[in-house]
Amino acid sequence: MHIGHKIKEVLTEQGRTTRWLATQIHCDRRNVYYIFEKPSIDTATLMRISQILNHDFFADFSKAYKGVRC
Repeated sequence: MHIGHKIKEVLTEQGRTTRWLATQIHCDRRNVYYIFEKPSIDTATLMRISQILNHDFFADFSKAYKGVRC
């Protein structure tokens, strides 16, 4: 799972803008675009974004993990 793409997807589904998210996480809008391109993200940042968007990205990872067959 590419977390940056998933964050962008959830943000879009909620009808929120990049500028809105940047304001919520107290960063420049360019940094949000950088997050969208990241395949991974630190857990503290992901927790903040999960809370702000009211979406459990950790559950998404868990579902993706459980779907992997070895």
